[in-house]
Amino acid sequence: MSTPDHADAPGTGAVPAERLPVTQRAIDHIKGMIAEGLLQPGDRLPTERDLAAELGVSRSSMREAIRALTTLGVLEARHGAGVYVTPLRPGDLLETFSVLAEISQGETLIEVLQVRRMLDPAATALAAARADDAQLRLLAGILERIGTGESEREIVAADLSFHQAIVETTGNATLVAVNDGLSSRTFNARVWHGHRAAGLTARLREDHERIYQALHDRDPDAARAAATMHVMEVERWLRGHLGPTTAE
Repeated sequence: MSTPDHADAPGTGAVPAERLPVTQRAIDHIKGMIAEGLLQPGDRLPTERDLAAELGVSRSSMREAIRALTTLGVLEARHGAGVYVTPLRPGDLLETFSVLAEISQGETLIEVLQVRRMLDPAATALAAARADDAQLRLLAGILERIGTGESEREIVAADLSFHQAIVETTGNATLVAVNDGLSSRTFNARVWHGHRAAGLTARLREDHERIYQALHDRDPDAARAAATMHVMEVERWLRGHLGPTTAE
C-alpha cells in the first residue's frame, strides 16, 4: 500500500499548493527551481512574463514573489541586466535574521538567550578542538581589550568581537551567520552597563578569561562548560531586570 505525501495527508497541517496564496506559490516555485538545481548561484532568472506563464499566475504576483526573494537575499536585481540568483552565502541569506536580537524584548529576548545557551557551548567546544595558534593569538588580543578597555563602548565592541572570533574558528559559515543574527550590540551594552552599575563587571571578565583558557588548553569540555556558565550569567541578569513574570 502506498503512503500519501505529507502535503496531501490529513492532520499534518500542510497546506496543499493550490490553496496557498498566489504570491507564496510563486515564491515556492522559484525556490524549488533553485533547490532542484534548475537555477544555480549566479544564473539569470527567466523573465517575469515567462515565469508567470509557466506557473499560471499574474505578472504582478510573480513580481511580488521576486521582490520578496530579493529582500531575503535569494535574488538580486541588476539594473538593466535582469534578476539573478545570488551566491546564496549564509551571511546574505540570514541578514534579515539579524534584526531579531536587536529589537527583541521581554520573553522573546529570554528565548534568544536560551537559543544561545544551546549554540554557544557547542560552538565554543568545536573552536577549542580546531583553534590554531594564530586564532588563539587573535582571541588573546581581543580578551586584553575586554580587560583594559577605557570606555564601555570599547569593551562592548571587544566582547562582540571575542564571541564572533570564536565562532569563526569553527569554520562553519552558517553558524557564523546565525551567531551574528543572535548578537546585539545594544543588548551587550545593556549587559555591561548593568553589571558595571552593580559592581559586577569582574564577573563578566572572569567568564571570558575562563572561555579563553579552555580554548588555549584545547579542552572542548572545559570550553563548553565555560560558555554555558557565561550565557547563564547573562540570562540570570536579564531575568532579574525583567521581574518575576519571566521566571521559569
